[in-house]
Amino acid sequence: MNTYAIIETGGEQLRVEPGRFYNIRHFAPLRTANLSSNTKILIYRVLVIRDKTTINIGQPWLKNAIVKGRILHSQLENKIIVYKMNSKKKTRRKFGYRQLSARFVVDSIYLDGKELNI
Repeated sequence: MNTYAIIETGGEQLRVEPGRFYNIRHFAPLRTANLSSNTKILIYRVLVIRDKTTINIGQPWLKNAIVKGRILHSQLENKIIVYKMNSKKKTRRKFGYRQLSARFVVDSIYLDGKELNI
């Protein structure tokens, strides 16, 4: 709880801590073929880093801040059913969609070239 970072990836902001895993959607740098396990990733879009009592805030991102991690596996999310109906027109449309996501674990957080301790 002492060290964490807030990153921007997949169109959303996540609060990440070293040693924990997270699911992310729309991981743009990687395509489906490259989402194999143990693929190392570097995330440069770091908004905030908290290390014990110091808080570093970027505008919009911190310079020289990196979150290093690796992909555990890729997966399909649960199916989302979209049902559209126009009343009094007798038109109905139903379709489903499964989002591709990746589960990754954060290995370490770096600020100005030095690793922040847990």
